[in-house]
Amino acid sequence: MRGGKLVKKYLFKSNANIYKANLHCHTTVSDGTRTPRQIKAMYKAAVYSVVAFTDHDILQNHSYLNDDGFLAINACEFAVTQHLPGQPFEKRKVYHFNLYAPDPNATQTPEPMSMAYDDMDAINQYISDRTAEGYLVSYNHPYWSLQTYADYSGLKGCFAMEIYNHGCEVKDGYYGYNPQAYDEMLRCQNRICCLSTDDNHNAPSPGDPNSKSFGDSFGGFVMIDSSGLTYGDVFDSLRRGDFYSSQGPEIHEISLHGNILGVKCSKACLIVVYTDGRRCYIQKGEALTEAEFPLSGNEEYIRVMCRDKDHKDANSNAYWL
Repeated sequence: MRGGKLVKKYLFKSNANIYKANLHCHTTVSDGTRTPRQIKAMYKAAVYSVVAFTDHDILQNHSYLNDDGFLAINACEFAVTQHLPGQPFEKRKVYHFNLYAPDPNATQTPEPMSMAYDDMDAINQYISDRTAEGYLVSYNHPYWSLQTYADYSGLKGCFAMEIYNHGCEVKDGYYGYNPQAYDEMLRCQNRICCLSTDDNHNAPSPGDPNSKSFGDSFGGFVMIDSSGLTYGDVFDSLRRGDFYSSQGPEIHEISLHGNILGVKCSKACLIVVYTDGRRCYIQKGEALTEAEFPLSGNEEYIRVMCRDKDHKDANSNAYWL
């Protein structure tokens, strides 16, 4: 309150410097079919400004790709797989984590994950150690990984988790969208952000070895509110949670004015405010671009989802009130 008047507080507000990003991407460095340079060309043509190169088990310096309109984030993906002798991989649970390096010139791959699948203390210690080194650690695709609340509720220290993974959705049985898992993590007091990613490998379409399909690209993205397109600025914005995740719609503004939560977005048919309690706040329409929701004042956290006519969702991070 200022001068006896309530001041609007912005939980998220797009500005002139908002950058579209894919934070999960595989190339020929591991099991993808496109080189890093080809990935840059693809994503720049699709109006992305940021790509995190998260090849399996290896971190490489991709700063040679950077220019005034494109930023490469150095990263890698590690896995811990359940040991079930005689069972095929498709029936074994697995933890996958992306590690985003704080150094724009990083060349050294972090220590690999070598613990047993059920050693949660060791997994959390690994996350803690990498975080202490400056890495941002994200937890990936829990549904594709066959994981349940019992597997992920004990995770600690990740800065974010995937709420949507496009590759898992379009290539692997519609296992890509898991908002319930995000809510369950929040209910465990895990103050974690959410990501929509591609996890693209760009394999040819089944039965067509000559296909140039980008079917697992351009489906899940993050919009990062940053003061500039530099490695430090973007990394700091990710660390602060100054972004939202989407499959299509745009979130322009989330604000608090007293107990009134305001949302502005691109055209939506549904806007939902999820809370830590049983009640959600909902507005429906044919082309909603803004909505207001009176809050009770008892909410511990809120998060916003906007859905467009094509049933594509944008999700905010959770905001702890």
